[in-house]
Order: sequence, then structure tokens, then C-alpha cells
Amino acid sequence: MDKRTFLKTSTALATGTVLSRLVACAPNEASQPLKNWSGNLEYSTSNVHYPTTLEEVQMIVKSCTKLRGLGSRHSFNKIADSTENQVSLKEFNKVISLDKEANTVTVGAGMKYGELCQYLHENGYALHNLASLPHISIAGSITTATHGSGIKNGNLSTGVSAIEFVKANGEVIRLSKSDGEQFYGAVVSLGAVGIVTKVTLDLQPTFNMRQVVYLNLPMAELEKNFHAIMSGGYSVSLFTDWRNKNINEVWIKNRIEEGSDDVLFPTEYYGAKLATQNMHPVENLSAENCTEQMGVAGPWYERMPHFKMGFMPSAGEELQAEYFIPIEHGYAAMMAMETLHEKISPHLFISEIRTVEADNIWMSPCYNQTSAVIHTTWKQEEVVMDLLPLVEEKLAPFNPRPHWAKLFTIMPSILQSRIARLSEFKQLLNQYDPGGKFRNEFIETNLFGS
Repeated sequence: MDKRTFLKTSTALATGTVLSRLVACAPNEASQPLKNWSGNLEYSTSNVHYPTTLEEVQMIVKSCTKLRGLGSRHSFNKIADSTENQVSLKEFNKVISLDKEANTVTVGAGMKYGELCQYLHENGYALHNLASLPHISIAGSITTATHGSGIKNGNLSTGVSAIEFVKANGEVIRLSKSDGEQFYGAVVSLGAVGIVTKVTLDLQPTFNMRQVVYLNLPMAELEKNFHAIMSGGYSVSLFTDWRNKNINEVWIKNRIEEGSDDVLFPTEYYGAKLATQNMHPVENLSAENCTEQMGVAGPWYERMPHFKMGFMPSAGEELQAEYFIPIEHGYAAMMAMETLHEKISPHLFISEIRTVEADNIWMSPCYNQTSAVIHTTWKQEEVVMDLLPLVEEKLAPFNPRPHWAKLFTIMPSILQSRIARLSEFKQLLNQYDPGGKFRNEFIETNLFGS
């Protein structure tokens, strides 16, 4: 053996020993299973791995028979759960490169949107949209097709131009839009294709926005004006507690185009009155945690989310469910849900109605369908799981598709019938994970169950 070969072999053995110890030790960092963000769910294992390098991720993947990726733990169901091993990429939270020729940024999968946005703005860039809170990890968000609002805004996965993930045998796979259907099948993977380690996002020039809130819009105004009302800004959200056939609040976020003068917002919007103070979506909660309103100009990333990065988002201890409806049935679906107001209103904080543009991503709830999205933030009560089947029954005529990371009770056979590219997605899983290493109860039940 020559010196060069000896050194190469010795280095490989040493690295393998270190990584083996890392794999063995990492699970002991959590003596108790973790809980999700709202505390409604405790995961089924305390074996949580915390790699810091791609090589460590590869070693962990190869050493585990079962493994699930763990994002920022904002899922309300068991999509990220595992009875054996979880891997957290929270240390993968850095900007890797900013490509000013391609207008893209590449980041570690564990980075949160709120950690990235200011950096982009300072470098003259913006993302096309953000979710209602910026506290969520980038990889976890795109993997579950998380979204913001806007009839012409696709969900967050539509802003992805490339991904890197580790497949079941430890091999690193890189896919981009140039790979066509393979990419569009893998970008919303529900964590079942592999462990995503790197994400490349499309960028646009930075911009400022204004946000205003209108109070008490009669639901009747939506019957003939649903599309117009939801198109009244770059991003529009309706908040209702389903009492008195009333929309409690209308949040409108508008871009400020370069060179435009200050805009005077009308005092009324389809019968709703312009708010005279900052509002929380749940009226009796303080607006301190919410992004600035009242038409005050600010950077895109300080207006598109509903909540500030440094504050507790939403209501805290809560449950969430959400359903995607073809936009042409948006008003009818709302009216169907409204018939349940006496049963559901006492048990919820608020419901939000948003819109999301159609896309061509296989497992996206907006695949070939611009959607009206009915989201409900429930109180953390056991009765909620009894109410969801009632909601789903009322929405059934509109073939609702659930948000992958929120609560739902739709039967697997019905859910599968609403996923146009499911058979092709299963073929993709078999290609990258033939032994089902990344599948868990959630995947087996909802995609393979009857």
C-alpha cells in the first residue's frame, strides 16, 4: 500500500468511526419524545438525530431502517412522526449561495423563512409569497405544500427551482426544474422520497407593501363578488367565526410599485369598514404579535405574514384543519360550512379563507386547480376530532383536498381518488425508497391504505 492510498484509507476509516459515534450518540440528546409546535402531539420516539453535515445525514440514513425528517414541528398531524428515528436539520440553517445571475438563493433545508427574508431584502431580493407565519422551516413548508394567499400566487413549493435530498441508500440526489416531471413529483414529497438537505428558491426584485384591515363584511357580498373580493390585493384573507353570516375581518396586502404615490384606502370595502387600529385575526387578542397594518409601508417580508418573526404566532395552544376547494365553488363551500355554525363556533378561535393559484406539482392540493382554502384554527379540545367529519361531509360535494400537515379524517380511498398523479408518485417512491424507509403510519394509511 503506497502512502497516498494509506492516508486516503485512514481518513475514511477515521471519518466513518466519528460518524458512527455521532449516529449512536445523537438520539440520546432527547430523553423524552419531542412535541409539535402547539403541543397537541407527542412524537412516538425519542431517537432524534441532529446532523451538522451532509455526510452525517448520509450516514444516519444508511444506518436507520426507519426514519422521518423533522422540520420546525409545525404539523398538527403525524406526518413527521416515527416509532423509530427522526432527523432534525435545524443546524442546516445557513444561506449557501446567492446567484445574482440566475436570481436564486440556495439555503440549508432547516432554515426558517423568517431567518432568510431580511438577508434577501438587504441584497435587493424578495420571494413571491410567504405563509401566515415566518417561523416555519423552508424544507418542511415546501414538502407539505404550505402556502400564503393570492389568486395569482402559487404555494411556497412553486417558488422552488431545485432540491437536494438523501435517498434511502444514502446517495445524494439533486433535481431541478430542468429535470421536468421527476422534479415536480419530488418537490412536495411529504417526506417520503428522502431527507431534503438543500433548497434553491427563485427570487424577484425586492418590494414594499401596505396592509389594511376591514371589519364586518356581510357574507352575502361574497355570493356575486367572491372573485372580486379575493382579488382586491396581492394577498387577501377573510377571517370569520361563522356567527351572524359575517366576515369579521378582511386583510388586504398590496405591493407598492416603484414610483407610485401614497394610496388612500377607501373607508369601505363591499360594506366592510376600514379598521382604525391594528387587529389580531382573533379580535379579542392583542395585535402586538401581528405585522403592521393601517396602510403603513414596509418591506414585503414584514407585511406578507400575519405574524412577526419574534413573537408567538397565531393563538398558541390550538388545532388546525384546512381544505382546498376549486375556486369557482368557494362561496358555496363557505355557505355549506356556515350551516354548522351553531356546532363549530363555540370550539374555534377563527377560520380564514384564502386563495392559492393552480400549479403542476403532483402532490400539491392545488394541482391543476386554483383554490379557495378554508382554514380553521380550533381550540385544543377533544370534540374537534368529532366535528371534522361533519365539516368534511358538508364540503364533500366540492371534493376537498386537505392540507397535508393539518388535521383531517377523510377516508384514504376517497383522498386517493382526488390525487391525479398518485400512481406516478408511488412509482417515484419505489425508485428512491424501494424498502419504505421513509414511510410511516401517516404515509401508509393515507397513500396506501383502503
